[in-house]
Amino acid sequence: MMYLKRLLLFLFVVIADAALFAQVKLPALVADNMVLQQNAKVNLWGWASPNEKITIRLGWTNLPVAITADAKGNWKTAVDTPLAGEKPYDITINASNTIVLKNVLIGEVWLCSGQSNMFFPVGREDKTWKTGVKNYEEEVKNASYPNIRLFTVGLNASPIPLEEVTGSWKMCTPESIQTFSAVAYFFGRELYQKLQVPIGLISTSWGGTKAEAWTAQNVLEEDVAFLPILQEDAKNEKLYQEKLETYYLNLTNERIASAENALKGQLKKPKKELNKTSYVLYNAMLHPLVNYTIKGAIWYQGESNSGKAYLYRTLFPAMVRSWRAEWNEGNFPFYYVQITPHKGQNAEIREAQLISLKTIPNSGMVVTTDIGDAQNIHPIDKQTVGYRLALIARAKTYGENKLVYSGPIFNHMKIKKQKVQLFFDYTESGLKKNGEVLKEFEIAGNDQVFYPADAKIEGKTIVVSASKVKEPVAVRFAWKAVPEPNLFNNDNLPASPFRTDDWEIRTDRK
Repeated sequence: MMYLKRLLLFLFVVIADAALFAQVKLPALVADNMVLQQNAKVNLWGWASPNEKITIRLGWTNLPVAITADAKGNWKTAVDTPLAGEKPYDITINASNTIVLKNVLIGEVWLCSGQSNMFFPVGREDKTWKTGVKNYEEEVKNASYPNIRLFTVGLNASPIPLEEVTGSWKMCTPESIQTFSAVAYFFGRELYQKLQVPIGLISTSWGGTKAEAWTAQNVLEEDVAFLPILQEDAKNEKLYQEKLETYYLNLTNERIASAENALKGQLKKPKKELNKTSYVLYNAMLHPLVNYTIKGAIWYQGESNSGKAYLYRTLFPAMVRSWRAEWNEGNFPFYYVQITPHKGQNAEIREAQLISLKTIPNSGMVVTTDIGDAQNIHPIDKQTVGYRLALIARAKTYGENKLVYSGPIFNHMKIKKQKVQLFFDYTESGLKKNGEVLKEFEIAGNDQVFYPADAKIEGKTIVVSASKVKEPVAVRFAWKAVPEPNLFNNDNLPASPFRTDDWEIRTDRK
């Protein structure tokens, strides 16, 4: 692997140097139709000849910005943006050539990432997705929001950090929304309708991928907890290293001949072999985005890490830290989805995500136990997911302080003889059950054997008991791969699965 990295780095330097004397170029993200974060310092950047002088004129101010490219031709500057508005602007960049960026809006920018449930598109143009979202024909027909802008990062993987992605900004139309992330769109649509400001959505996701693929290399290598992940990668590396070396050597002449492609840094391993390997998606699909100022991020992933759910408790927060460190915008909002019930999943990964609420600052979690599909790991109700993510953003990011954005979250319990009383957060409006009796509660004594429990709502608490458990010590709720719980708060948001014990579970040992 080290040989391949050195070869890649050498090739990149050689052909990038050859491209430095070209005209001023911009990354794919800095383009027509983009949305820039309002009332912020945002970066504009690109490449030019060494030491080339560049003048930037911003449509919202009469003051030009003058900068000079460095000795390698790289340039970057931070500019102030105004408050959001529907008025489009032009940005003119003058150097040896002139580039005019048109139809630029100022608003709110969100990064949207994860695996297939984030990638899942609104429509069904792609034959891979047989259904589209719920009511997809109606959703597509009504998706005319010219002030919502969409950018989908092209699939790519790399063993070294890249500087560019493929993709383009598009206005939200029935045509463009067909293949765009459904969760991201419904999240953005809700924000647009409530905030009435332009919304920019950057979708960077890939089905079947693990969190470690989206985490920076140094973060994985500096924590001994992640050694098993790197060891597993090393084993897999041996299986295809020879094939990869041949692949890269065959690309050498083509890459040297094409300064354009070199500048974009698209030196790829075969995608199918790489997309589950550590840090390669971070390198190719996140690192190139870090100059772009964002408001926050939404995330829908976890299915591919369920086999090592205990490790996910550490890995997931580490991944978020690595993003925040790269963007250097502080603890920007990070809101995510707890995975939905499915026969191939387990309760432990949902617990890891629940625990992460406390270990990831400025975070929020959407519970989806009421909208899953036991037979389909890609449930089609993406509208509810996007809406609930937007609820969190509206409350925590945009100041709707009285808005309830979470269902009941277990806080603590009290043992009262043969009964256990459970206390929750986010129950100010009270608790309710959808159905005649509360389901999915279990109770156990010191023998660690769980029995179905009778559960009753008492005020803003739940009281559980079972005739077979005389001295209860632990309670579990919705603790299975496909639970069917029916506990909600009166704001119609479902309670998260939980357990009160810390007994060893099967993913502890993996």
